Amino acid sequence: MSEIFNSVSTYFVQLPWLELMAMLLSLAYVILVAKGNIWCWPAAFISTAIYAVIFFDVKLLMDSALSVYYLLMAIYGYWQWSNPVTKNDDSDELPIISWSVSLHIKICLGLALISLLLGYLVSNFTSAHYPYLDTFTTVFAVFSTYLVTQKVLENWLYWIVIDLVSIYLYIEKGLIPTTVLFVIFVVIAFYGYIKWLKSYKKEQDCPEPTSLID
Repeated sequence: MSEIFNSVSTYFVQLPWLELMAMLLSLAYVILVAKGNIWCWPAAFISTAIYAVIFFDVKLLMDSALSVYYLLMAIYGYWQWSNPVTKNDDSDELPIISWSVSLHIKICLGLALISLLLGYLVSNFTSAHYPYLDTFTTVFAVFSTYLVTQKVLENWLYWIVIDLVSIYLYIEKGLIPTTVLFVIFVVIAFYGYIKWLKSYKKEQDCPEPTSLID
C-alpha cells in the first residue's frame, strides 16, 4: 500500500502543470455531473481542450481526436442543460429521464457489434494492446457522454462498467496513478447514480422509476 501511495504522490508531484490541471478539471467534471451542476460542462470543456493539445503533442492522434469530440459534447451539453426543451415544473432545469431496459439492451447490442468490428480492424492493422477492450471502452464512452448530455439516469451504469474495464487495462499496463483515479471515478459513478435516482423518483413522484423495469 505504501508503495502505491508513494508512486501516486511522486506521479502528481512530477506532473506538468497543464496535465495536472486537466486531471483535476476532469475529476471536477465528474463530481459536478453527479451533483447535476451545469458548471460540469465548462470544466469538461477546459480539461478536454488541454488533453487534445497534450495528446496531439505526443502524437496520440486518435486520443486527441476523441478529446475534440468530448470538447464539442461539452458545448452541446451546456446548451442542452441550459436550454431544455422539456423542463421541470418548478425550475428551468433539464429533468432526469430514464430509458427502458429493452431500449438499453438493443443499444448495447449495437455498440457491442461496432466494438467488435472496430476491434478487429485495430487488432489486425495496428500494434495496439488489448484492441477489443480498448475499443469497447472508447465506443461505449462516446455513447455514454451523449447520455449525460440528455440526463439519462442509466448513463452512470454505463460509466461504472467502462471504468471497471479501464481499471483492468491500466493495471495490466502498470499505470497505477491512473488506476487510482479511475477507482475514484467508479465511486463517484455509484454516488451519481444513487443521487440521480433519488431526484428522478422525486420528479416522477412515484416509488419506482417504471421505465427501469419495463
